[in-house]
Amino acid sequence: MTEPAIAASGLRKSYGDKVVLDGIDLTVPEGTIFSLLGPNGAGKTTVVKILSTLIGADEGVIRVGGHDLAADPRAVRAAIGVTGQFSAVDGLITGEENMLLMADLHHLSRREGRRVAAELLERFDLVDAARKPASTYSGGMKRRLDIAMTLVGSPRVIFLDEPTTGLDPRSRHTMWQIIRELVTGGVTVFLTTQYLEEADELADRIAVLHDGVIAAEGSAEELKRLVPGGHVRLRFTDPAEYRGAAAALGSASPDDTSLTLRVPGDGSQRDLRALLDSLDSAGVEAAELTVHTPDLDDVFFALTSTPVPTQPNEPQETVR
Repeated sequence: MTEPAIAASGLRKSYGDKVVLDGIDLTVPEGTIFSLLGPNGAGKTTVVKILSTLIGADEGVIRVGGHDLAADPRAVRAAIGVTGQFSAVDGLITGEENMLLMADLHHLSRREGRRVAAELLERFDLVDAARKPASTYSGGMKRRLDIAMTLVGSPRVIFLDEPTTGLDPRSRHTMWQIIRELVTGGVTVFLTTQYLEEADELADRIAVLHDGVIAAEGSAEELKRLVPGGHVRLRFTDPAEYRGAAAALGSASPDDTSLTLRVPGDGSQRDLRALLDSLDSAGVEAAELTVHTPDLDDVFFALTSTPVPTQPNEPQETVR
């Protein structure tokens, strides 16, 4: 099997008496988007800084881009790119000059630096603004330039720490498309965000960081099934079939006015099959079946309060 792009085990970090990370484990496969969620102050940026060699961990074994972070941090730095919460763009020089400065930092030749800069400026739709001071750019343009600068070194792993903070909805959606295109090109993206919709839209897997530990990890759909409130809504057009279904499904909440039944369930295939089997046994058929699951907002609030729900597909246990 291919080695994960990021693998961290037993990651710990404290600042004085404040424990920020209390033994977390992370595995991010190559060519995927992994999103780390958590409240302000949960330690998301600390995780990014540790994995990108900006600060050291107190404990933990970490491999990034196939390299041991403790033994060969230089190789890790050569394999990654980092875009933080605050733009690294120098507003006093032009977009093109920002790109060429980054090319110099990566020790590219003058010719190669200009070629790479021109390609990336075109890719990120910044050609028309390339020779204007970056201070004149909109927030979305600065973010695009920031990521373009990150790509100068052709990193295989990119850390995006809240990359769309402060952007308007249109710019945010543009950034989402850029992130998807990066992954299509084989890049692995480690994303922290406070926008739950963003994680839902982009991430292959999501982890929720709370009180220094990973409270839960899984796909967006797996996490949504952790939270109570999921149900299946059955709508009938025939009152007789509606009454028959209500009798067969004792746990259903009826609405006589709309001829609908609300049946608790997590929307899984097993759950739906059992429900349909019960309807078949009763000899009734719903005109419409709709699955309703909690969204990531529900998941986030549930996981960042106590008690914390269990991990997907794991036995009931208390998670600290």
